Amino acid sequence: MGCDDQTVRNVIVAFNGRGVAALAMGSRRPKTVQPIFTAERQEQLKALLHRSPRDFGKGTSVWTLELAAEVSFAEGITPRLVSGDSVRLALKRLKISWKRAKHWITSPDPAYERKKSRVTD
Repeated sequence: MGCDDQTVRNVIVAFNGRGVAALAMGSRRPKTVQPIFTAERQEQLKALLHRSPRDFGKGTSVWTLELAAEVSFAEGITPRLVSGDSVRLALKRLKISWKRAKHWITSPDPAYERKKSRVTD
């Protein structure tokens, strides 16, 4: 058959229980899904994004979803490399819509707040 012995056993058991209907193609989606970003990991991700990517040896000061996924894996926040979309969904659960983190950026300039408010107001 070109498949594992256990797969054949599973099909036989399903056939005995449901008949010919067991041979029809079913969904390929997993029966259960465990989110990679648990509540604790979401908070770690949020804290990570409040830091500069340069702190992690990256050549940019702007986060992208893919870069956040890469650094999350490198820092041990996630057990495997995830997609940028997984990061976006984790942020969405935190009620954070993904935009470039312009409002998180600060400056050592003493007049920064005044200048920023003039531009954003």
